[in-house]
Amino acid sequence: MNTPEPPRWPHCAHGANLADPVGCRGIHLPGYTACLAHLTDAGRDAYLTGLTPGDRIDHRGATFTDSLLSTLLDALRDPATGKANLGDTSFEGVTFEGEADFAGVTFEGDAIFAGASFEGYAGFHSAIFKGFAEFGKATFSDSAGFGSATFDGHAGFRLADFESWSNFASATFKEEAEFRSATFMGHAAFQSATFEDGASFEEATFADSAAFPTATFQGVVVFRNATFEGHAGFGSAIFEDVDFGEAIFEERAEFGGAKFTGGAGFWEARFESSASFSSAAFGGLAGFGSVTFENDADFRSVTFDADADFRSVTFDGDADFRSATLVKAAVVGPLVCAGRIDMSGAAFGGPVTLLFAARRLECRRTRWSATAEIRLRYATVDFAHAVFEYPLTIAAEPDPFVLTDGSELAETAFAGAPGPGVRVASLRGVDAAHLVLADVDLSGCLFAGTVHLDQLRLEGACTFDTSPSSVHWRRWPPVRFTVRRVLAEEHHWRANQPGAVRGWNVAVLGASRAGPLQLAPVYRALRKAFEDGKHEPGAADFYYGEMEMRRHADDIPRTERGLLTAYWALSGYGLRASRALAWLAAAMLSTIVLLMAFGLAQDTPKQTATGTVPAGGGKVTFKIDKDDPQNPAGDRFTGERFEKALNITLNSVVFRSSGQDLTTAGTYIEMTSRLTEPVLLGLAVLAVRNRVKR
Repeated sequence: MNTPEPPRWPHCAHGANLADPVGCRGIHLPGYTACLAHLTDAGRDAYLTGLTPGDRIDHRGATFTDSLLSTLLDALRDPATGKANLGDTSFEGVTFEGEADFAGVTFEGDAIFAGASFEGYAGFHSAIFKGFAEFGKATFSDSAGFGSATFDGHAGFRLADFESWSNFASATFKEEAEFRSATFMGHAAFQSATFEDGASFEEATFADSAAFPTATFQGVVVFRNATFEGHAGFGSAIFEDVDFGEAIFEERAEFGGAKFTGGAGFWEARFESSASFSSAAFGGLAGFGSVTFENDADFRSVTFDADADFRSVTFDGDADFRSATLVKAAVVGPLVCAGRIDMSGAAFGGPVTLLFAARRLECRRTRWSATAEIRLRYATVDFAHAVFEYPLTIAAEPDPFVLTDGSELAETAFAGAPGPGVRVASLRGVDAAHLVLADVDLSGCLFAGTVHLDQLRLEGACTFDTSPSSVHWRRWPPVRFTVRRVLAEEHHWRANQPGAVRGWNVAVLGASRAGPLQLAPVYRALRKAFEDGKHEPGAADFYYGEMEMRRHADDIPRTERGLLTAYWALSGYGLRASRALAWLAAAMLSTIVLLMAFGLAQDTPKQTATGTVPAGGGKVTFKIDKDDPQNPAGDRFTGERFEKALNITLNSVVFRSSGQDLTTAGTYIEMTSRLTEPVLLGLAVLAVRNRVKR
């Protein structure tokens, strides 16, 4: 059993016994051997009568009822103001059994309440502390009211225990305010409070809501390792330099409209619920390194005038940066977002590099005033209507991001993802003159409405969607599409056509429908971009797409559409060698059959010579004649006739005459063959050339 320690001052010892050999711990009053509570009535009256406003009082360790405290304060009340006026005051270790009402009291000197116990309401509303105010290790079992109080000197609440509601609203702290390791079990109200020379809430615990809206923090404010178990409200607060390093926010954290004129450090803080910094302004460094947001984070309309450090930040929910302004941020990230990062409408004032591993990145109508590089992993990026006048690169990062200490950024949020590839969802409304895409998937990208698309630079392995490759028995004849690079908009258009075959992808929700009239110039611009990049096979696919869109467009004459259809049917616009060779083979076979049936003469005509010999001798004259070729009769399809027909057909392919004797029909058949078959051969050669040209 521990023996109670006596206080360090001479104490009353009233009520001492075996169980409590110390007894009353109240300090002896001057000239007495008892504390104020245990003085005789005559002695108490004599003591109180001798007090004047502004006197020094010392009641360490005493016990006060509310009536006794009221009597003491009445003795110190200034008749001119009607308010109690105390000089140096020591209530160290005092127990206030009832209500402790110090409202409006002026403490002219130091006020010591260290270790005091307030069992009832502690009221210091509008109190003035002109000297040192010490409440270290004090216990407030009921509500504590310091609203509109003024602390001219140091205010110490280190290790104070507020077991109920505490009110510091509109209080003024002219020197440092120390709440280090304090515990606030009830609602803590600091709205409109002013801290003129810094404050420390290091390792403080707020078990209920903490309200700091419109509070003003000048100097250095420390919330390092603080724990906010309830709602933390700092809306519209003003901070000069603040440190929330390693703080824990278990419920919603609200910093909307806050102004951070100097540095703001949230290093390694953890937000277990949603966090809002909407419309906040960071004038100095915004340090969010290694912060964990376990729910959604709201940075809408935030202004970062200096650097914004988001290295190794983890967003388990969505991160909303819509309409944010980043004036001088050089590098944002690397960071991980398991949900969506929305930077729509954000503005970047200087060169910047974004390093994100995220599910989706929204950059609609984002403004970039300098060069920018966006390096992504796992993300689908929407860049519709973004505005930039300087080179901007969107690239897929093949390997995990490396932090400054050489370690890799943890990506456990993407453990089940198929791969770190990056997909571009939309470039609509973008001026692509300065845009570079590297190693990204463009299979679902919407291009209609993009400006200067012909100047787009594609680096690395940029992939597009392809057409369905199998044969589809929609109706007779069956439909087959040759595999080629296809825009997502063509997929959407074909899937929306009556009787569309399977394999064409329908439009996603919110994607406007573009038809052949809009897609033809898109294919044309991409073809030029590929040609400028010396990627002729890729350019050939986009030429095919352009011709397809022209063939299906409604704004071309029917005759031109017929020519395009014939061009498509014969050789796939000069790009399908197999189709041209098939037609060539069919034409040659037809020529052979027709020649065998109608074109080759029955027999080779014999030449005959006739002449007259003059009776008297002299010069003999001969007339050589040849019979006209006779139409075939009998068996026309013989091996000999096939060989002749094949010889004639092969010569026709290369513009040569076979020299065979043909019937009139055969002559016309050969002429037609010599016109069509070389053209088909040329189309096949052209198609091969377009596929292998570099």
